[in-house]
Amino acid sequence: MVRIRLQRSGAKKRPYYRIVAAEGSFAVDGRFIEVIGYYHPIEKTDVLKVDEEKAIKWLMNGAQPTDTVKSLFKELGINQKFLEAKKAAKATK
Repeated sequence: MVRIRLQRSGAKKRPYYRIVAAEGSFAVDGRFIEVIGYYHPIEKTDVLKVDEEKAIKWLMNGAQPTDTVKSLFKELGINQKFLEAKKAAKATK
């Protein structure tokens, strides 16, 4: 199963994260399929950048976000856009 999760990078006590789509069996900081965005929580204003098209594409294909990624997506409004896209896809069928 594909998961959308955070991949930690950066120095000791100075983390930054990539938001990646990875197979659930891959190591947490190991291989990944695609980088979707990044998150820098240490900056004065948290820097959060996500490619919405890629994120929605992975969600439509059944990828499961972790709890942290789900809350970050909610903050950006990606969850709402995903639900709208899902309704639109059902309506066209």
